[in-house]
Amino acid sequence: MASLSAGHSEPESGTPAGSGSTAQGADGAVAVQQSVGSDPYFPANGDPRYRVHRYELTLDYRPGPNRLSGAARINAIAGRAPLSEFQLNLADFKIGRVRVDGRQTHYTHRGGRLRIRPAKPLRAGAAFTVEVHWSGNPKPVNSPWGGIGWEELGDGALVASQPVGAPSWYPCNDRPSDKASYQISITTPSAYAVVAGGRLLTRTTKASTTTWVYEQSAPTSSYLVGLSIGKYQTVLLGDPGLGGVPQHGHIPAHLLPEFSRDFARQPGMMHLFQQLFGPYPFDEYAVVVTEEELDVPVEAQGLSLFGANHVDGARGSERLVAHELAHQWFGNSVSIADWRHIWLNEGFAKYAEWLWSERSGGRSAQQLAAAAHRLLSSLPQDLLLADPGRKWMFDDRLYERGGLTVHALRCAMGDDAFFRMLRAWLGLHRGGAVTTSTFTSHAARFAPEPLDDLFDAWLYGTALPPLPVAPVARGAESA
Repeated sequence: MASLSAGHSEPESGTPAGSGSTAQGADGAVAVQQSVGSDPYFPANGDPRYRVHRYELTLDYRPGPNRLSGAARINAIAGRAPLSEFQLNLADFKIGRVRVDGRQTHYTHRGGRLRIRPAKPLRAGAAFTVEVHWSGNPKPVNSPWGGIGWEELGDGALVASQPVGAPSWYPCNDRPSDKASYQISITTPSAYAVVAGGRLLTRTTKASTTTWVYEQSAPTSSYLVGLSIGKYQTVLLGDPGLGGVPQHGHIPAHLLPEFSRDFARQPGMMHLFQQLFGPYPFDEYAVVVTEEELDVPVEAQGLSLFGANHVDGARGSERLVAHELAHQWFGNSVSIADWRHIWLNEGFAKYAEWLWSERSGGRSAQQLAAAAHRLLSSLPQDLLLADPGRKWMFDDRLYERGGLTVHALRCAMGDDAFFRMLRAWLGLHRGGAVTTSTFTSHAARFAPEPLDDLFDAWLYGTALPPLPVAPVARGAESA
């Protein structure tokens, strides 16, 4: 059984510093992509002295021996100071070659850090290219939640990297605010399908192998580059119609009957979330169900990964289907500047579960908020939502309190202002990275009354505030 105990997308039961860059969404909106210092939760991951514009990964994977060889071409831009050296994060692979701007360079590779010293310092603001060749047997990297990243399955592999598993399979500047475009080419035995987030450009078979090439043009955090290799049947979920979003499922053939029922309402979720949150931010959306069980489903950009245990033919995990889809807006398109702000991902994805329940004939958001409040009232009240600390960043309480915070905001603002605020938030920051203070300032501009007390209690206090209650309409008339 694959554990994937880290990288929680959903449990089962500060001020940025440094230079900034911009990212332009498909709708032309320009969002600030913040370059922050070292992540306080994971100071060994990422290098704030430069930012990556694009990764081009060429991979060859053999499932039997679990053998991966790769070449990365990384286009990057130096920050405000000259770079005499810099680092990428990469697990314990054999390094074949490292070049900067086509020239051999000195490097060291220890403790998951590939430290590179160019032949001559890179000037401030300069564009440069790094090439890295590596090979070995990929495996999860250690984390406080167990192994995360590349996971060898019984017959195939998958990648679920939240929060720091990306270096388990490719060299990267592993911090969530450093978002880049990706092209991934991966060659495997032809019996296997390869699914990655983004648009499939080509699939070419030669002899006994097939090469799959995917393009993800939208700015993507390193941990959100998802990948699955297995023997899958591909099905279309709903009819995208005119201007609709292509949605595909990739599942083992024997699970197709159960999958067809469990994911039947995902197109309805997509329609609702586009009404409430704004246009789907990527070209396509795919879901993969593995042959093995996973502790939790996990989102990637344009892709979500589920275990066989999440398919029962009775829609038993439908709230998780909604949760993972919602992450495409909250967390993937609009990302966090560092991991202190994880409630912005998980609180809104949790609340999207409640919105789907409310709009699809299930319990109302108010009823679900009351249940979450009862649960939290029986648990220790020592979690600071705006900065939970690394130990508690995937604690169940963060999800529940995050959802309650969003509900309290909706109750205080009213549906019209609340949903207008959300659509504006997601449009303005599409493709960028944000902080809690960015959000609270944004929400205040739409609120009829000051929100300071609400945010102080829910985000910056630990005691559980009273259950938020307000006459909330079941529909957002402006949606």
